[in-house]
Parts: sequence; C-alpha cells; structure tokens
Amino acid sequence: MSDAAPVVVVRAVDSRDRERWAPLWDAYNAFYGRHGDTALPREVTDATWARFLDPAEPVHALVAERAGVLVGLAHYLFHRSTILIGPTCYLQDLYTVESARGAGVGRALIDAVYGDARAAGASRVYWQTHETNATAMRLYDQVAERSGFVVYRKLLDAR
Repeated sequence: MSDAAPVVVVRAVDSRDRERWAPLWDAYNAFYGRHGDTALPREVTDATWARFLDPAEPVHALVAERAGVLVGLAHYLFHRSTILIGPTCYLQDLYTVESARGAGVGRALIDAVYGDARAAGASRVYWQTHETNATAMRLYDQVAERSGFVVYRKLLDAR
C-alpha cells in the first residue's frame, strides 16, 4: 500500500459533471457571501453552466478531480485588450474544497489555466481576490505578481 496522496487530474468540465460541480460552485459563492437571500439566481447558474459547454463562448471551466471526487474548480474567460493584440485571460473563479487546500490543487488549476491561455495565444492571465483571502494570497504570491491596481466597481440599475 502506498502512502502517496491520490493524483489530482485537472480537466475541462463536461455535461456529466453538473451535479458534482454544483456543490463546489455553491461553496465558492457562499465563501464570497452569495448565499441565502443574496444567492445567485438559478438562471445565472444555468446560463453560466451552458456557456461552459458552448464552444462559441469565451468562458471556460476546469475541474480538479482526485480519486473520482471533484475537489476544485477554475472558471476563466478570454477578452480583448487595448494594449495587446492577442487575447487576455481573466481567471474569474478559483475554488478548492477545504480538505484539499495546501495540497497543490489550486496551483494545479492555475497552471492548467496558464496552459490553456498560452494555447489560445494569450500573453497574460490575471485575477482578483478579496483582500481578506490570506490563504489564497499565499499561493497567488508564489505563482504570479501583484499588479498594484485597485479594483473599482459600480453596480448599475437595470433599465
């Protein structure tokens, strides 16, 4: 019997993953305060999932699987930039289950996004995290550099 930890496999989601992906998505959203009365509407999750499976969409999803169990997710998208000719990759969502943190799952997901971004001709991957997410920032400081930019946002009323 081996003492080695089970291998983590990172791969694109497929249509059969929805039921196993959903708890990770829900936990990720809860981590950022989107639960209960502030939970994402079901139609947003449904549209997001459909985008992952539509090859015409610039939105992509990866999952990390260990011993047949999904233990992490990464969602990213490509967009144009005014300062680059090729696409830019925005890593929008990254989440690992608590029991898998510190075991290389987050790093494996980020590395896979880097690989997909290179394959798509992107020369930059960027992401945001909340300033209180110290655990994730310890990893991020090892795999990327802080840009120094501060994010501003304004929620617009629907008209």
